[in-house]
Amino acid sequence: MNIKKIGMTALAASLVSVSAHAGSISVSGGASMNMEGYSGETLNAGTTFSMGNQLTFTGSGELDNGLNVSVSFIIDQGDDASANSTTVMGQAPFDSHSVTVSSDALGSLTLAGEGGNSATTDMDASAAGNIWDTFDGTRGAVTAVAQSDTAPGDNSLLYTLPELMDGLSAKVSYQPQGSGRESATGYALAYTGVEGLTVKYSSTDEVGTTVALSGDQTAWHASYAYGPVTVTATNSEFDVGTSGSDQELSSFAISYTITDELSVTYGEDTIEKGGDPTDAEYSVISASYTAGGMTISASMKEGENVAHSTATNEDFEYWSLGASFAF
Repeated sequence: MNIKKIGMTALAASLVSVSAHAGSISVSGGASMNMEGYSGETLNAGTTFSMGNQLTFTGSGELDNGLNVSVSFIIDQGDDASANSTTVMGQAPFDSHSVTVSSDALGSLTLAGEGGNSATTDMDASAAGNIWDTFDGTRGAVTAVAQSDTAPGDNSLLYTLPELMDGLSAKVSYQPQGSGRESATGYALAYTGVEGLTVKYSSTDEVGTTVALSGDQTAWHASYAYGPVTVTATNSEFDVGTSGSDQELSSFAISYTITDELSVTYGEDTIEKGGDPTDAEYSVISASYTAGGMTISASMKEGENVAHSTATNEDFEYWSLGASFAF
């Protein structure tokens, strides 16, 4: 929704020493209403209600030299509470913000003040949509193990190169050196030159506070759409000096588009953790219906051995029903 046309001269002058043509500021957003519940052999969390809300403000303009500059700022209540955020009722209202400079010939360079991605974390989520994240947290019985990644945090760079050849694109990322750690680089390649096929590969440094906690993350993604059916498989391997911190996430999903509005998906996530003989396993079946900016969704998820043991308090079920709105 374009709410106002303004001159971007002052903004551009703070970035480069040339003037800018008139730009625009736009705001888009989304909201949701959700009902969900957890259950298990040693847990009955009952039913809870929740809501989601997010506004994304974007300012953009074209400079006299042909470069496009855009600024993005997200307001998302409770998304996180970083040290750079002012909290309200214990939750931070301000989320990711970034500046992007781009052109057709040079590609695009994004500096993320907060919420940046490395070349690997910038790839899509697991094929099944990160089912594990639903169980990552205390549910009254046990805390599930989270999936590690190479998210670079604040003040990181992501550069998207111009298209290398038909269907082939590349990205590189840079995380500056910080206290107790070295700098980190990463790269990602994506190929979409065959109709219906998408293949991606990436590798990024992981820099911890010690050598034992440093290493790398590699990931691949492959999907193929044929008619109404899309099959996707992903793999992400997190490898550091301490073998007990190594993780590998494997995932697949099969989606069927019944109509333009209605689709169903089945998927699985499996997390292997160094030193643990038992894998954490997750599955989901979901359905969604979209019409006129509104999406009605329902899902059933199951998590087994969520902390990598066979104890009875590590098996949960989860259900959800929600309505989301984009504007």
